[in-house]
Amino acid sequence: MTDVSDWWRTSIIEMEPGKIHLRGHPIQDLIGTRSFSEMIWMMVRGDMPSPAQSKLFEAALVAAVDHGPQAPSIAAARMAVTCGLPLNNAMASAVNMLGDVHGGAGEQAVEMYHHIQEFDGDLAAALDDWMALRGKIIPGFGHRFHTPIDPRAPRLMTLVEEAVKADACCGAFLAIARGVENELAVRKNRPIPMNIDGATAVIYAELGFAPPLARGLFCLSRSVGILAHSWEQMQQGGRNKGPTPPHYRWTYDKP
Repeated sequence: MTDVSDWWRTSIIEMEPGKIHLRGHPIQDLIGTRSFSEMIWMMVRGDMPSPAQSKLFEAALVAAVDHGPQAPSIAAARMAVTCGLPLNNAMASAVNMLGDVHGGAGEQAVEMYHHIQEFDGDLAAALDDWMALRGKIIPGFGHRFHTPIDPRAPRLMTLVEEAVKADACCGAFLAIARGVENELAVRKNRPIPMNIDGATAVIYAELGFAPPLARGLFCLSRSVGILAHSWEQMQQGGRNKGPTPPHYRWTYDKP
């Protein structure tokens, strides 16, 4: 390190008084000409998406914005507001809950799709190998609430098909995901359809996003719902609301 300026290194932003360039683009040229989803892509990837890529990317972001106050992260945000926290703290509390179990299935599904693509063998064998490594739960398929079908997934897959026709992506991961869906149906003797995590994972894999970015992008998307619920709870009021109404009691396991 030859100078204090080398302490941090970035190709994302160049800034000095009166100048802000993001990935080489003057900020004033981006304002009013680029969408928020395009900016997310550019900041993370460094280039600009094509119109067809941008449409598909934005669809994935829109699809995952909210899933109601029964979702642990949304519930945490609303409870945080009733404890007197401002919006930023409520949002941070919620995003911090988006871990491997609640919020991580999209990343895991992208990893699984890549595993199947790179596996030396057929899809069934690849799926068996994945389960031997990662356990019996297949990320991105089935839904405990949306039965028989998560309404978001078919719409997203239709948009992927359109994107393939527009040369925005190749369709390889779409084929893999549908193969997994078919294989699970055979094994379980009933449909185990793709859910929102499996569907957005197809999109992020098709568009070339690394698996960890699938979780980061989900956090960005779900932050919209978190903000909306936090703000709504502020308007409704309430103090120190816990996960259940006060007259409900937990089960006490006697010593």
